[in-house]
This record gives sequence, C-alpha cells and structure tokens, in this order.
Amino acid sequence: MVDPDLEKIFDILKMAGHKVRFVGGCVRDTIARRTVKDIDLATDANPEFVLKVLTGAKIKVLPTGIEHGTVTAIPETRPFEITTLRRDVETDGRHATVEFTEDWMEDASRRDFTFNALSADPDGTIYDYFTGIEDLNAGRVRFIGRAQERVAEDYLRVMRFFRFQANYGKTVPDQDSLAACRAAAGNVETVSGERIWSEMSQTLTAPAPGAVLRMMEDIGLLGLLLPVGGSVMHIEALAKVESILSIEPEPIRRLAALIRPSDGQESETAVRLRLSRRDNSRLKRLNSMRGESSAAMSIHELRKTLYAVGRDRFLDQILLDWADDLAANSLGSVSSMKGWREIWDTASSWQFPEFPINGEDVMEMGIQEGPRVGEILEHIEEWWVEHSFLPDRDACLDQLRQVIPNL
Repeated sequence: MVDPDLEKIFDILKMAGHKVRFVGGCVRDTIARRTVKDIDLATDANPEFVLKVLTGAKIKVLPTGIEHGTVTAIPETRPFEITTLRRDVETDGRHATVEFTEDWMEDASRRDFTFNALSADPDGTIYDYFTGIEDLNAGRVRFIGRAQERVAEDYLRVMRFFRFQANYGKTVPDQDSLAACRAAAGNVETVSGERIWSEMSQTLTAPAPGAVLRMMEDIGLLGLLLPVGGSVMHIEALAKVESILSIEPEPIRRLAALIRPSDGQESETAVRLRLSRRDNSRLKRLNSMRGESSAAMSIHELRKTLYAVGRDRFLDQILLDWADDLAANSLGSVSSMKGWREIWDTASSWQFPEFPINGEDVMEMGIQEGPRVGEILEHIEEWWVEHSFLPDRDACLDQLRQVIPNL
C-alpha cells in the first residue's frame, strides 16, 4: 500500500514527532483483498501543522477542508487526504461540529461501521477497536456502538448501510442496524440529493442489488427516493443479463431499469437525486427508447436502428429490453435467450458502412448550397438504409439524379 510519496509523508510527520496511519476504506479493502481506490490518512498532528511541515518539504498541500481537519497532499503520484483525529462535539443529523484529539480510538468511534473504523501503520500493524475484521470476514455490516445513535449523527448513514450491505453483506442484515434505519428512513429526505445519489449509485451497481433494494422498499425508503418506488424485479433481471454478458454495471442504466418508463418519472427522479445534466439526459434517453429492440427483430431492423442511434445507445437499449423480457418471463425461454444473445453479438460486431455520397455530389448536380442540399441528401440516405446499405456510390448517384427533379 506504501509508495515512495506516501513513505515521504509518513517520514516527514514521524520526524516531526507525530503519528500517521492508513484509515477507512483502504484498510478495509486491503484486508478484504479488493481493489483499493482511495488512500486516506489520519494523524494526531493538527491540520495547520501538517500544511506547514509538508509545504516546507516541497510537497504541494491544499487546505481542502481544513476547518474540519482535512488537507490534501499532492505529491508526484496521486493526491492523499490527511485528516487530523477528531471527536464530535455536536451533531444534528446532517452536520457535525468537531474538535481535534490525539486519541485514535476516540476518532475511530465516530465512524459509521465497525470495518470502516480500521486503521493501520505503514508496517502493516492493524488497529481494530470494534471487531471490524471479524465483521468484515463474516460479511456483517454493523454500526459501531448503538445503531440509533450512529444514524442520528448523520442520516446519510441509512443510505450507507444499504450500500455496504449490498456490496459487503454475506448474511442476513444486522437487526439492530436495520431497525435503526427503519426508524430513521423518513429523515433521509433532509439529506441533499447529491449525497443520496453518491451512496445509491453504489448500491445499484452492486453485483446483486435486488435483496437490498427490497429491504429499502420494505422500510419505505425506496418510495421516498423514487416517484413510484421502483421495480426491483427489472433491476434484478438487468443484473442477470449483465452477468451473462460479463458487462460492468453502470448506475444510470440500472436506475433506468429500476424506475421504468413513465411520464415524468425521469424528471422527478433527476430532481430528487440532483443528477447532473448529462446523467439526466441519458436517463430520459434510455427510457424513451424502451421496447424498440426485441429478440425476434430482423437483421435489417437491427442494423437500421443501430445506424440511426449509434452502437453505445443501442447496446444499452438491448440490455434494458432484454431485462424487461426476462422480468416478464422469469425464466426466459431458450429461444428468447438465444435470440437476445444473437442480437447482442450482431450489434456488438457490425461494422458501420459509410454513406457513399455527400453534399458536394448534390451541388454538382446543380443544387445551390443551402438547406435543400441537406434535405436531398437525407432523402437518399433513407433510401440507402432501406435498401440494407447495399447500393454503392454509382447506384446512389443514379438515385440522386432520379429524385432531384421531384424534390
């Protein structure tokens, strides 16, 4: 886990008389033998001192959240967040007032789940104050201490519980934790949409999110987040299709499967979850095309649609329509599954043909530059597509000569 830049940061703070440890997700995922995404550090030095001493060592440091104890060191390889040990002084379910401490266990106790409170020295010594390793190995997602108190400190933890249950849970959910989430579900409405989507997107992209989404549905949480609660059956079907094809899950596509096509649902969902303009547009586009592919569609219709909308959009559409078909016919007939697979393989491998003529060809036949050139060209292209992209340049020019007098 240690690279030269990290070693330098550890050495600088150690020589200044302070301790530094790896904390949180990087420790958890190293133990679980998962890919480590972000490396976060904690120290008993105050943030102003960290800023000063690292800057003095020619390491770029940004005061990204210095009022909460966090600075970001940016050496040559990658950025690292370094946060001073803290204790909560006051919480209101959304924000916390903190003060700095030198007590590592006190800092660990303010975290959410037992396995997220793990920390480690650079030599590999692990500090586990709340049996986090045992819970991690058992696939048990459990709040530290009293679950109701942890949830009341930050209502986003309701969403985080389901995210971690979906991605790390291997057994029935911890009943105290689930009860705390049930009691606080209504308070999630006070949390910003961006924070909710950050957690929910990771729940949706879990390998098999269905069971956890049903838990969210059971406690009334899914209905608070989505206009009509969502269709868990369809996202389960999509997850199965993606597994068959070895396709990586993607949050907007899975959200599209969950909410189902309906007037206004996409817009309401985008507003509630504060989706970016790009994600909102993609969500609407995905559901507007639902049902336009089928396991029985002809090769001509497939290529025609593929040419019109592009490969990426059409492959997304196949995944959603295949999932809808599977959800409607829970086992999926052999012929239907074979048909969908053939459609997918064809759409994935088909080489897009190039339309043989262009606007200059139209103008060479006496049409002045302007909108009419595009209209004529579009007419010929439609004819070419309807003829299965087979007419060559000479055939397209012949057709052009025939239609110009009539357009």
